[in-house]
Amino acid sequence: MGSAKRLRKLYEKPMRLWDKTRIEEEGKLVDSYGLRNMRELWRAQTMLRRIRREARALLSGNGENIEQRSAKLLSRVKSFLIRGEATLDGVLGLTTSDVIERRLQTIVVRKGMATTPTQARQFITHGHIAVDGHKVTSPGHIVSFVGEAGVEWYGKPLIAAKPVESVDAVEEPAAEAAVEAVEEPAVDAEEKVEAKPAKKEKPVEAVEEKA
Repeated sequence: MGSAKRLRKLYEKPMRLWDKTRIEEEGKLVDSYGLRNMRELWRAQTMLRRIRREARALLSGNGENIEQRSAKLLSRVKSFLIRGEATLDGVLGLTTSDVIERRLQTIVVRKGMATTPTQARQFITHGHIAVDGHKVTSPGHIVSFVGEAGVEWYGKPLIAAKPVESVDAVEEPAAEAAVEAVEEPAVDAEEKVEAKPAKKEKPVEAVEEKA
């Protein structure tokens, strides 16, 4: 017969679909984070909108069990959105980018397991990424702060993670090489000039005879 569970819509559409300013801003987020379409962005916006709506209701003091609801909301937010101490005012300061940063696709890029968001999405959908040992094929999977350490390859690594080098280790050899490249050719040029013989001048008498 099927499940009697009521399916809830995962995103809410904007009230003005053809707002030029909004479309341009959302387009930049879609391009920078490698999202598939606007619906993925709207899901993140809807999630944030519901959290902020609950925070505003708690700050206004309306409703019952405010303390319990506040503790529940802050506990949820601290699990994947805010590190350290969380407050209701801090919840209102969250942005859509904060939610997108917790997507599995973005975490894979941040950990150096993929070079681009598009490549990270391909690895995830093809079943090469696991979270806490379980294969996850959804790029939009929200990763908690605790589960972030468990994001790893599912099987053989496809790309070796590049370690971050220190600034001194990168800049000093480059500076020394640049100095050597500038100084050495200058010395060789001077030696070549000194070693080059002078041109012989034609005798004046021979020139006068020809004239």
